[in-house]
This record gives sequence, C-alpha cells and structure tokens, in this order.
Amino acid sequence: QVQLVESGGGLVQPGGSLRLSCAASISIFSIYRMGWYRQTPGKQRELVATITSGGITNYADSVKGRFTISRDNAKTTVYLQMNSLKPEDTAVYYCNGFSVISGNDYWGQGTQVTVSS
Repeated sequence: QVQLVESGGGLVQPGGSLRLSCAASISIFSIYRMGWYRQTPGKQRELVATITSGGITNYADSVKGRFTISRDNAKTTVYLQMNSLKPEDTAVYYCNGFSVISGNDYWGQGTQVTVSS
C-alpha cells in the first residue's frame, strides 16, 4: 500500500516561513518525479513545484525565488521550503509522486497552510 504523508503545515504570518515534508512509502522512490500542488476552495489544484529523479526542478511563476523543493532519496522524502509567504499562498498543499515508467500516480491527503496576520 503506497502512502504519501505530508506534514509541516500550519498558520504563519505574512513574510514567514514553513517547511513541508512528504514521507513516501514508495518502492524505487528514486525513479519517481515528486511534486507539490495546492488547492483552494472552488479552484482547481495547481502545480507549485516538481523535482525529477535527476534533481531537475520546476516551479510555478508565483513561487519562484521564494519556494525550494528538494528530495532525500535515502529517506524517501520530499520537502518544500517556503519563504516570504504571502496570504495568497494559503491553500491545502498536496504531495504527488509520479512514475513516467509505470504511469503510477500517487497523492497524499494534504496539509493546510494558512498565511494570515
């Protein structure tokens, strides 16, 4: 049973920082493209950042320069460091694991991030 378990969400003031973690119980974790997505009520889930098995990263324009995605293959964990947070970053953040080889696509349960004074 594959599981992706996010942690690290919470309430933070504008300008603050949070670090999200996603622990993945995926075999051959290293071959998966991992990513973070976010969703607010009434809107579609949107890409925040992805990182390939080779460490190539991709970011949404809205978070470039503020967020950093990274992965630790030994710990089968992916991280999202979020700095200079803005109220518009408020959302439920979801971890995703995708294998371009098998087509397997896994999602976590989500973690709430609220940016408010």
